[in-house]
Amino acid sequence: MDETEFWELIDSTREAADGDPEDHADLLVERLVQLDPDSVLDFARHFEARYNRAYRWDLWAAASVLLGGASDDAFDYFRCWLIGQGRELFEGAVHDPDSLADLLDDFDEEMDGDAEELGYAADEAYEQLTGVVTPDLGLPPQAAEPEGTPIGFEDDAALAARLPALWQRFGAG
Repeated sequence: MDETEFWELIDSTREAADGDPEDHADLLVERLVQLDPDSVLDFARHFEARYNRAYRWDLWAAASVLLGGASDDAFDYFRCWLIGQGRELFEGAVHDPDSLADLLDDFDEEMDGDAEELGYAADEAYEQLTGVVTPDLGLPPQAAEPEGTPIGFEDDAALAARLPALWQRFGAG
């Protein structure tokens, strides 16, 4: 499975789920179990590589603005959700988290920003196909600390300075 196929699977299942993260994960598992186990592992590698790439302080700060705070777990689930939003939004957010102010049509913190189940979809599909847990994907582990410069999530002025457009649209209220 190449990168284009990965994103096509993400997009088609998200659209079929009408953006609901739990339905998205269920549909993704349904689609993945139609593939061979090696393709599911390829999907898992693509997902994990992007998940690790999004481990950045500025993106964590963006999650904090959007969610009204973001614990370690909340940021993990936010990164899964971000991948689930598709290539354009994901790449834009990783390149410039403040661009989320323009990339997001709206954001409902009750429904958006948490897609924990998406992070387990490939594992679930692989186990259904093979009867065993997903083997090591052979990727470098996530860094011990997020990339970039730490930002005080409790410091509204620092968040507004680092993410002005996002703060203006989603944080200032």
